[in-house]
Amino acid sequence: MGRWAIAVHGGAGIDPNLPVERQEQAKQLLTRCLNLGIAALRSNVSAIDVVELVVRELETDPLFNSGRGSALTENGTVEMEASIMDGTKRRCGAVSGITTVKNPISLARLVMDKSPHSYLAFSGAEEFARKQGVETVDNDYFVTEDNVGMLKLAKEANSILFDYRVPLIGCAGAAVTDSPLQMNGLPISIYAPETVGCVVVDREGRCAAGTSTGGLMNKMMGRIGDSPLIGAGTYASELCGVSCTGEGEAIIRSTLARDVSAVMEYKGVGLQEAVDYVIKHRLDEGFAGLIAVSNKGEVVCGFNSNGMFRGCATEDGFMEVAMWE
Repeated sequence: MGRWAIAVHGGAGIDPNLPVERQEQAKQLLTRCLNLGIAALRSNVSAIDVVELVVRELETDPLFNSGRGSALTENGTVEMEASIMDGTKRRCGAVSGITTVKNPISLARLVMDKSPHSYLAFSGAEEFARKQGVETVDNDYFVTEDNVGMLKLAKEANSILFDYRVPLIGCAGAAVTDSPLQMNGLPISIYAPETVGCVVVDREGRCAAGTSTGGLMNKMMGRIGDSPLIGAGTYASELCGVSCTGEGEAIIRSTLARDVSAVMEYKGVGLQEAVDYVIKHRLDEGFAGLIAVSNKGEVVCGFNSNGMFRGCATEDGFMEVAMWE
């Protein structure tokens, strides 16, 4: 019997001026989700089941950018995406363009378990959901007042915005201020929610990973990011499970999640060294982060942004919830 470990994230890149109250809300949510996963692991629930359980909890709470609380498209609607992977036999499922399914991570799981495919999108994914009898809601359920306001800012700035950073250039009545964060040369200073994910290794040494998101604020209709792409935003193998967050296009170009497993496999190094390597050498000028577990019960969080909402725990009693370096 091995040792279990679990990690969760709520996005990489944090506004340095994020109100303390919002910081505490994020920590409480991550702690609640960790405790949910820990209880399941202590009851010998499998890694893949724990990943789905925890990500569903994150999707149901509107604080982060997944499920209810997802970022809005240019048309003010929600198009969600998610993926899940079981490292034991490298089975996977992914969905994109989801508009009515309450928990996209569970639909991704059904794609893996109940379809001959690995990835379904838009109307095809919605039709599959109806046939499987999953819970659906009106698109308005996912839209929050906070995100309506952020979309307004995005349109005033005439910009596609990363979930956790909103540039103020061009915003009505907004003065551009010095900011330690920049995107395409634009100063960033307003917090917005981000992608969620979970990675787990159970006592049998089985690794699993899942990621769920609403994508970018003010994104074009039909845009697909890294979160549903196996090997980019999510990957699990017999060696490890990885979930990524941050600048989706940079994560896609680097196949970031798969690279962690590949470095472990081909270079013969441990989880920490593999994570350090890909964060340092694979992101070019992009900013991102990831959480990872190994089949030995190790857990690692890595990022090159100014912070990442994250939490992790291991069977030996270690538990941490953190935001900054």
